[in-house]
Amino acid sequence: MLTINNLTVRFGGVVAVKSLDLMVRDGEIHALIGPNGAGKTTAFNAVYQLVPYSGDIQFAGRELRGLPRHRLAGIGITRTFQNLSIFPSMTVRENVLVGLHSKSRSNLASELLGIAREPVQRLTETLDFFELTALAPAYAAVLPYGTLKMVELARAFISHPQLVLLDEPAAGIPTAEKGALKAVIRKMRDAGTTVLLVEHDMELVMDISDSVSVMDFGEKIAEGTPAEVSSNTRVIEAYLGEETHAAS
Repeated sequence: MLTINNLTVRFGGVVAVKSLDLMVRDGEIHALIGPNGAGKTTAFNAVYQLVPYSGDIQFAGRELRGLPRHRLAGIGITRTFQNLSIFPSMTVRENVLVGLHSKSRSNLASELLGIAREPVQRLTETLDFFELTALAPAYAAVLPYGTLKMVELARAFISHPQLVLLDEPAAGIPTAEKGALKAVIRKMRDAGTTVLLVEHDMELVMDISDSVSVMDFGEKIAEGTPAEVSSNTRVIEAYLGEETHAAS
């Protein structure tokens, strides 16, 4: 689904990502982990054409370099961000429907008014998928953070993307709501969307991921199944050591 070869991103004299090779297989949840500053989000931003880079990034066999960002959703790539990107003065329904703007044949304004039939049907299905139907008329400004995370996931999913990039989806989510988050990410995968996520919540990563890649100072240092990565000595020392010792 996604192939990254020899990806390097530089900011002046700083090499944020160095010679990264990464392959995300179709139908998987693939996690990219590492400490702050490891280069995870920078790699995400390179895939989403937000930063200049050297190397090759291919999506379903198509080279992404030079593709305008506004066309990514149209070819099947969507994403969420570390910080919520929600319109507080719009309803849940309107926020989710924005995710269809790049694929719809009709004008977005008419969609928001409920005129276009296909977007409305897909909206109904998506709200039900994320259990947001009852909140559809509610304004985002009055909703709790965890619910807004679900709204953002729904907006990324409504266009039925082939690949969705989730940047720290568990950040700020109360512990009691993480079970629902895990379940909905799995549902997205099971519905046919490949997931690449950056996440610091190791319990969530190890529970839902099919494959895990680990970065340190811009380079990939390990890759494999959650079990393989969690037992990797270098990974334990660099990332899981403190948490492992604290739990023991």
